[in-house]
Amino acid sequence: MQESRVFHSSTIATKHSPEAQRLRDKKVKDLMQNNKRRLVEVPYTASLAHTMNALVANRVVAVPVAAPPGHWIGAGGSMIMEADKQTGTVRKHYIGMVTMLDILAHIADANDDEMDGGDGSDLDRKMSVEVSAIIGHCLEGLSLWTLNPNTSLLDCMEVFSKGIHRALVPLDSHMDNVSGVELVESASTYQMVTQMDVLRFLKERDSEIQSITSTSVKDLGAITENNVFAISHRTKVIDAIKSMRIALLNAVPIVRATDIREEDHKQLINGRGREVLGTFSSTDLRGCHLSTLKSWLPLSALEFTETVWTSPLFAEQSSTGGNPRREIVSCEAESSLAEVIDKAVTHHVHRVWVVDSQGLLVGLVSLTDIVRVLRLSLMS
Repeated sequence: MQESRVFHSSTIATKHSPEAQRLRDKKVKDLMQNNKRRLVEVPYTASLAHTMNALVANRVVAVPVAAPPGHWIGAGGSMIMEADKQTGTVRKHYIGMVTMLDILAHIADANDDEMDGGDGSDLDRKMSVEVSAIIGHCLEGLSLWTLNPNTSLLDCMEVFSKGIHRALVPLDSHMDNVSGVELVESASTYQMVTQMDVLRFLKERDSEIQSITSTSVKDLGAITENNVFAISHRTKVIDAIKSMRIALLNAVPIVRATDIREEDHKQLINGRGREVLGTFSSTDLRGCHLSTLKSWLPLSALEFTETVWTSPLFAEQSSTGGNPRREIVSCEAESSLAEVIDKAVTHHVHRVWVVDSQGLLVGLVSLTDIVRVLRLSLMS
């Protein structure tokens, strides 16, 4: 049974800093002004192979799944519909979200004998499954929300500070007086707004919030330090995917393995105090065409990160000047929030690893952490 979750907007204090006062008048529709991206979606009958191709072709890591109305209960009990603009007739019902990690987690459910050294027939069989069968395998698939265009920026940030990564925005909503999150919506067209969209928007207005963003991430309380989950450089891709699914993680640091024989490279480990060698992320899996995935699964996660950034899809995005290894995006505890936001937006990552002066892992700053501390500071 999927849990229905609704976030209620917090009561905003009556006194605001000048920065917060200027930004509190901004709305979700202001975030969408420069967003010309059409909504990428797949029908509930699409195979996982088709869904994966759609993700790769559009360079996205998540798509909503559409089904005929009246036959499905949406993720979290949502009733998010697309309706004809003229007649109001409902054409489709968005029933959930599927991510690249969902698909890879489904593949990883195969046992090692099936996936190691086989002819690929099991993988072909798994990828022929309809996408509706795997909704909810990972936590994000259960999160399907809409944000009204008139929702305030601070209320939008409240949602994203709870760990929600993205929401649908109806472009011609019939619910103009709604200011928060809705589980019932009907519109003829939707677009997606994400945590990254919020950070880009605020980065462009850094001069308005410089008193906040000039503060260190340590002083703002933006660093997650306790038990930073990681994988070793000897962990295979398929084992990394299995571990991430269990822990509900979209990215993990790759740290140098120890010489201790008993260390289990199939499990997540506490990476604190270890040297960071790279990042294994579901975002990087956008480069995985099905034809190449078969050969990539047996690689170590570190080998994978070096291989994926030499693929044609990523070659034009690489800023490493021919170096096949992706740059490790990290900061120090004393780094300013502005610096961390710049790194997250520039490199399009959802986590920035916090390291000490020797490059050893201390913690992490996620997009959720950044949105949370920004919102709290703007409201104080």
